[in-house]
Amino acid sequence: MSDYLIRGIGEGFRVLAVDSTEIVNEAVRRHGTLPTASAAFGRALTMGVIMGSMLKNEEKVTVTIQGGGPIGAIVIDSNAKGHVRGYIGNPHVHFELNDHGKLDVARAVGTEGHINVTKDIGLKENFIGSTEIISGELAEDFSFYFYSSEQVPSIVALGVLVNPDNTIKAAGGYIIQVMPDATEERINELQEMSKTFRPVSQLIDEGLKPEAIINTLIGEDAWRKLSEIPVSFQCNCSKERFLDAISSLDPTEIMKMIQEDGGAEVDCHFCRNKIWIDKTELGQLIQR
Repeated sequence: MSDYLIRGIGEGFRVLAVDSTEIVNEAVRRHGTLPTASAAFGRALTMGVIMGSMLKNEEKVTVTIQGGGPIGAIVIDSNAKGHVRGYIGNPHVHFELNDHGKLDVARAVGTEGHINVTKDIGLKENFIGSTEIISGELAEDFSFYFYSSEQVPSIVALGVLVNPDNTIKAAGGYIIQVMPDATEERINELQEMSKTFRPVSQLIDEGLKPEAIINTLIGEDAWRKLSEIPVSFQCNCSKERFLDAISSLDPTEIMKMIQEDGGAEVDCHFCRNKIWIDKTELGQLIQR
């Protein structure tokens, strides 16, 4: 079954849960990431699709994670339609397991940097939020982001299980956010409950779908489903977009491409697709 996300609501909170296994598998395949990089990239993509699902209509969000680690920057684009794409600075990062027997995502991401979020919500100016990276594991970092930048206490879980052949066995995540009308007692209850939650990647690996994950976390009677949306790795790159970008170059640079290479090969950072633009198309750009 294809990846999908569930949105729900309960007493004093809202909850979103997603199975992102296919999304992460597709991204890992396209970018050729090694296991530790795959885990970091997968967590970021999962958070991106969750954040995109909080938007509406044509709104979109870009998340940049730059922690100073060897993995470099991770950039994620997502929108309200359930589409997500991303790229990773250095996909060839892998370390031995950490002291907890897990892939060492924090070492790959680093802890000397920031999470930057830019939301295009149709206003004259974009919403921009930024917080420090405090752990490098990403779930805790995004929980800190929502609390510090958007003033919304949030429980965030992100998980990726990587197979020995570097395909993705399971990936997913959830967020539980406190609503403005939540009582202090309810907030404390949610915080105590979260201490007993099992890893989300483990739940998905056991075959649990987003609804069942929420039921396992907070109980079947504690929430109601609002909506379900399919989610997928999708890139909006096209030859037309690349032509527009090249047209902004100095005509002498375009002429150099024609004379030296007979055209230009462009590579999309997000999906790794390569597109060839021949000399005739480049010549038409000069004539514009």
